[in-house]
Amino acid sequence: WDIGIKYLTVYAFSTENWSRPEEEVGTLMKLFGSYIKSTFKTAPKNNMRVRFIGDLGGFTPKLMESMKELEEFTSSLTGLSLQICVNYGSRDEIRRAVRDIAKEVKEGAIDPSDIDEDLISRHLDTHDIPDPDLLIRTSGEQRLSNYLLWQMAYTEFYFTEVAWPDFDRAELIKACEAYAGRDRRYGRV
Repeated sequence: WDIGIKYLTVYAFSTENWSRPEEEVGTLMKLFGSYIKSTFKTAPKNNMRVRFIGDLGGFTPKLMESMKELEEFTSSLTGLSLQICVNYGSRDEIRRAVRDIAKEVKEGAIDPSDIDEDLISRHLDTHDIPDPDLLIRTSGEQRLSNYLLWQMAYTEFYFTEVAWPDFDRAELIKACEAYAGRDRRYGRV
């Protein structure tokens, strides 16, 4: 799918998804484990670096170890950087960042007057990647679902009725073409 995208962030499992029926969560975890296993083969072929974003402590030790191993295994790959949000909720991410900053203030490492957008961004899970240019929302949904709220201040949105499992290369190209035709102003006139 090499169409020039350098960063891709996908929302695989939210903090709220733990409230789903136990059987469904179990099935999702098995699928997630299978995906990780298969990605050890596909990532090098596609020169794809994989990172996991979210509160990663909520998974089984085996799954956490698999995530860590995949991140390390793909860390030197230089093509697409794929961020997979798991046990992720934007409000939780912001809460964790604020707690980290508060701790640094308490320890005297940061003066409260030094807290600005850049400092907050550096404490988020996405601290080392650019903010998204485009959000593609599938399945006819038109909400953010607690996803990258801080990072999407100037993100363009593309909505499609196509369900996520059916979203293919042709649909991605449609979304990118729609995005390419937009005039991004970042709050300016």
